[in-house]
Amino acid sequence: MIGEQYNKPENLISRELSWLEFNQRVLDEATDPKNPLLERGKFLSITTSNLDEFFMVRVGSLKDHIHSEINKPDPAGLTPKQQMKRVAVRTHTMIEDQYAIYNDSFLPKLKEEGIEILSAEDLTDEEKEKTARYFAEEVFPVLTPMAVDPGRPFPLILNRSLNLGLMIEKAEDQELIFATVQVPSVLPRIFPLSEDKRRMILLEDVIRLHVGSLFPNQKILCVTCYRITRNADMEFKEEDAPDLLEEMAKSVKQRKWGQAVRLEISDPTDEKILEYLKEALEVENKDIYYIPGPLDLGFVSKLSKIPNTDHLQFAPLVPQTPQDLFGEKDIFEAIRKNDILMQHPYESFDPVVRFVAKAAEDPDVLAIKQTLYRVSGQSPIIRALAKAADNGKQVTVLVEVKARFDEENNIHWARRLEQAGCHVIYGLVGLKTHCKITLVVRREDEGIRRYVHMGTGNYNDVTARLYTDMGLFTCKEAFGMDASYLFNSLSGYGDPPEYYKVATAPLGLRSRFLSLIEREKQHALNGEEAHIIAKVNSLLDTEIICALYEASQAGVRIDLIVRGICCIRPQKKGVSENIHVRSIVGWLLEHSRVYYFLNGGNEEIFLSSADWMPRNLDRRVELMFPIEDTDDKERLKDILHILLSDNQKARVMDQDGNYTRIREPEMPSVNAQETFYQQAVEAARQYEASLKSEVFRPMRSPEETPRFEEEEQ
Repeated sequence: MIGEQYNKPENLISRELSWLEFNQRVLDEATDPKNPLLERGKFLSITTSNLDEFFMVRVGSLKDHIHSEINKPDPAGLTPKQQMKRVAVRTHTMIEDQYAIYNDSFLPKLKEEGIEILSAEDLTDEEKEKTARYFAEEVFPVLTPMAVDPGRPFPLILNRSLNLGLMIEKAEDQELIFATVQVPSVLPRIFPLSEDKRRMILLEDVIRLHVGSLFPNQKILCVTCYRITRNADMEFKEEDAPDLLEEMAKSVKQRKWGQAVRLEISDPTDEKILEYLKEALEVENKDIYYIPGPLDLGFVSKLSKIPNTDHLQFAPLVPQTPQDLFGEKDIFEAIRKNDILMQHPYESFDPVVRFVAKAAEDPDVLAIKQTLYRVSGQSPIIRALAKAADNGKQVTVLVEVKARFDEENNIHWARRLEQAGCHVIYGLVGLKTHCKITLVVRREDEGIRRYVHMGTGNYNDVTARLYTDMGLFTCKEAFGMDASYLFNSLSGYGDPPEYYKVATAPLGLRSRFLSLIEREKQHALNGEEAHIIAKVNSLLDTEIICALYEASQAGVRIDLIVRGICCIRPQKKGVSENIHVRSIVGWLLEHSRVYYFLNGGNEEIFLSSADWMPRNLDRRVELMFPIEDTDDKERLKDILHILLSDNQKARVMDQDGNYTRIREPEMPSVNAQETFYQQAVEAARQYEASLKSEVFRPMRSPEETPRFEEEEQ
């Protein structure tokens, strides 16, 4: 292995602890006064949902290892038990911090704005009457109280559901029994008490206030709220599955009933209820989280729907027309002129949707092939593909049914596409297909031409407004040939021939990255300036890290922009003095993967669906493609420069895995996300002005542009 001498536990940071530090950066945004109040609330919600997934997947996996007595240490030298111990300490502290922010900062500031989340004791007589009517008419019919006794065993509690636990004294014999009531997820969590929706009560408190009506003639001794998180790290032996789709559907259902890995319970709570739940759920003390407030702060993000709260939120981002498509009416004609580079969400994702939709209707289009990893609930791309099949096109779609937590959605779309007449592939055995590529084959006067779209993000029109990603349209013959080879390898058997332009995982991408890093190292050893810039979501592949260490020691400057997990130790003497790591956590989720190599002045820049993680390089079908157009390369260099100049939302990592905000009071303020959006707005405005017409919808005035530095999955 390249750089094997650096492959030591002391040179690596624990994956799990690094992820928790990422979630801490998310939580930090909930305290940033530059973020509007309701945006800070959204970060509290995101922290909650992130922790849910962490417990379901990462903690679930650690517990599986511990129960199986697997003691193999991770690359950082920690055994599963050691990791679990540190994770428990860190997550308890994080949740304490989260609720301190909620109780001591967020709620008081809400109250200053005239917005109150009330408890039952705070209600006026009129509000109590309104709540009673709501409970009787809409809540009571939905509830199912479940008592536990010898004839009625402890029920299966749904993963992440909100529940009320009660201790009841039976009137006939004073026997104590436990009962539970699930807070129905089909009803809104927030019940507004005033016309302006600024006074409200949570659904669990509505039920708690009237829970006696569920157990008539019984004495309720105590009530507490609880929530469990279950192990959702599914083991799925797809090699033995006779029908991949059916077996995956069964496994998804089983996920809801995995072993409990966390119990959240209201603080203070009744000891009798706590002891009962501990025994029934088989959880240990370290798995119990005492919550001094509402369980599951996901509801906080819904406060943004309160009327007349625009001043408490960022102004909506309005995606602009991509610069390379100004004035273009025909997407195919535009692609024939030049490659088209797009930066989402600052530039609209709509051209990608229109590309597929136009191909579906165009009589000259013969075939459409596309990979789908995560799509929206009402995906216009799915509708276009179905329409294309209906119009007689040859449509082939690889729908990855193993995309974690999107399995049910993808199974639904796969079946719908099949019913529409598309050729559907459900993914490959042993691999997840994570690459983002669309191929359109069109008959033209010059002959058959292939149009290709490749991207760093999913074909999801909803997340394309929230995630930062890059995409490229091209009809260059070499890319078209590569796209055909790739789809043929996905739908058939056998490895593809050598690609002209792209590199793919699991065959070739790892070695390609290593050779690019090695080449840069050789430039440095030859006395040339050498520079690597990588923007990724996660960096934890040991072989890549060791190669970067070796390049650093040869004199290569390495700038890493890593949003989430980062297991490399930068700035360590004798190992990584030339490596610099920063993370940007802002209003939008940084999701694009960009790789830059100075290459002795003959610069190369690549976009990819792949992070530097073992799963991306070894267990997924991934795609990396070069940006060749000179203007596009210059634009990407400018994007990387702005990201490396951010001093508002960027944090710098030290060798111990700690992150600190950049403090440069003497330097101009740079918020990369704001800058990119302003650039897109200004480019569109300048183009509109050049037309001196009203063909395009007027862009927003400068004062309407979000000022992220004043006011960020």
